[in-house]
Order: sequence, then C-alpha cells, then structure tokens
Amino acid sequence: MKNIRLFFLLTLIMMHMSCVPDKVDIVAKQDTIYQVSILDALMTGIYDGETTIKELKTHGDFGLGTFNALDGEMIVLDREVYQIAADGVTKKIEDSIKTPFAVLTFFIADTVICIKDTVDKQQLETVIDHLLSSRNIPIAIKITGDFQVIRTRSVPRQSRPYPPLPDVLKNQPEFVLKNVTGTIAGFRLPVYMKNINAPNYHFHFITTDRSAGGHLLDFTARNLTIEIDTKHHIAIQLPHDNDFRNMDFDKDAGVSHE
Repeated sequence: MKNIRLFFLLTLIMMHMSCVPDKVDIVAKQDTIYQVSILDALMTGIYDGETTIKELKTHGDFGLGTFNALDGEMIVLDREVYQIAADGVTKKIEDSIKTPFAVLTFFIADTVICIKDTVDKQQLETVIDHLLSSRNIPIAIKITGDFQVIRTRSVPRQSRPYPPLPDVLKNQPEFVLKNVTGTIAGFRLPVYMKNINAPNYHFHFITTDRSAGGHLLDFTARNLTIEIDTKHHIAIQLPHDNDFRNMDFDKDAGVSHE
C-alpha cells in the first residue's frame, strides 16, 4: 500500500514539474525576435497568412507588421495590436484576424537614454548607431516623446491577383501629424538579413491617444526617451500556403521599406 501511495506521489510531482517552464526557455523566449514570413515574400505580393493575432501575441508584446491582404500597418504595444488603415483610421484588432508578416518580441529594455533637444529621424538613428556595441546584433527600439511634426504612411487593402509591394507603395497614402505625443516601435536589424527583413531601421508610430499613426517616414521631435532591447535569437515562421511554396525567389524581390 505504501509503495502504491509513493508511486502516485511521485507521479503527481513529475506532472507538476512538467508544467513548470524551464528558466532557460523563458530567458530564450525573452531574448528572441519572432517573425512571421520573410520580407521577400511580402515584396513579391504574398499577402495572405495563417497566423492569427491570438497566436502572434504568445510570441511577444511589442512589434510591428501588417494584416491579411496588406490591410494597413500594425503596431503592437503592451500586447495590444493596433491597425492604422489606409484612410488613417486607427483601431484595436481582434484576435481572430490573421497576418502575413509581423515581427514581435517581449520587450525588456537594457539601455535607456533621453534626448531633450530637437532631433529628426536621421539624427536619432545616428545617436542610436553610436550606442551600439555591434551593428551585427539585432535590437528592438521603443521611443516616446513630443513630436512637432511626424510623417507616416499606410497601405491600402489589396485584391487578388496581388501586385508586388513596390507597386503598392507608389500610391501609398501619407499623413502629416503636428504637435502630438506618441510611441515609435521598431527594430534595427543587421544588413545580412536584407532578404529576411528590412535592414537597418524599421519603425511604426502611434499617438498616445491611439487615434493616428502608421509606418514612420520622418519626424522632428524633442523630449525623447529611447529604450533599447538587445536580442540574440531570431525565430521565423514560414508560410505553408502554395503562393510561398511556388514563388521563385531566384528573382530579385527587391528591398524597400520606405
């Protein structure tokens, strides 16, 4: 009888241990950039995805991307996913919506700096470049502050047959916002990733009141807080659909995120 009780006790202990995440796994997940699909797929017009927003949020609480049929810009802050549509309307997105391309991570800043003076986008990127220990290591970047002028864009929802992204961007609607506060979310990725994701800087923006934003083109701002999270792992979820399977990537898909 004692042996039977001991057996059941050990079984319960083992079941409990199997449900506790390994500390190493947790640290690795926090140090990982999770990506849905690759940039070259988006560039060639692969705009349908299988990953839901609900699934996406299990891989990060911060990031950017787009939605099925290239329906606007995505920004993710504190696990909330927002869409900035081509008409400039911004809304929180339901978990059932899918994405063909997104880049997320669990954001934990390891470097924080403040800039009181007025700077533009290029000047800010130069400041961040000087902070880097290496340009070959990816970083996630969160920037908050006061924006005197900020220029953004979004992309309109597409219909099949999907045109390649460079053709879509020729007619992208642009927005100019003045005297707003908000948050920039984005990444600086090494140039060796140029066919996988946008090399160097890629930013999306949303106002503090969540009423406007988009893919960041340029800005003039002050009172900025820049938070940097260095990453050492990248996980890529490749599409399963026939569009991706049959695409000839030997042809140059081109890379442009402006």
